[in-house]
Amino acid sequence: QVQLVESGGGLAQTGGSLRLSCAASGRPFSSYNMGWFRQAPGKEREFVAFITWSGGRTAYADPVKGRFTISRDNAENTVFLQMNSLKPEDTAVYYCAASSSITKLATREAYDYWGQGTQVTVSS
Repeated sequence: QVQLVESGGGLAQTGGSLRLSCAASGRPFSSYNMGWFRQAPGKEREFVAFITWSGGRTAYADPVKGRFTISRDNAENTVFLQMNSLKPEDTAVYYCAASSSITKLATREAYDYWGQGTQVTVSS
């Protein structure tokens, strides 16, 4: 089992920044690929970004490319999502997730464990 707890959400203005953190406990964090997803009201949960276990590969959804950066600190069992140039359409609950899969990391089905989510609200 892996337990994931997100933090860092809140209210930001358009053009502002927030940094989300996801602290993991349980099985060795460094053996999991990690992802961030988000879910806006009335919409399905969608992929935001993933990072492989070593940090050697990252990928982003098109709407966040160039604005968001995913990173991880395996010594601290934490994954981060730095969000810059925020837009109102970034408003959502953000979830981190852990995957033992090596493929399809941009899909929800690849992930074994999920956090409870943290709310991000961007005002216009």
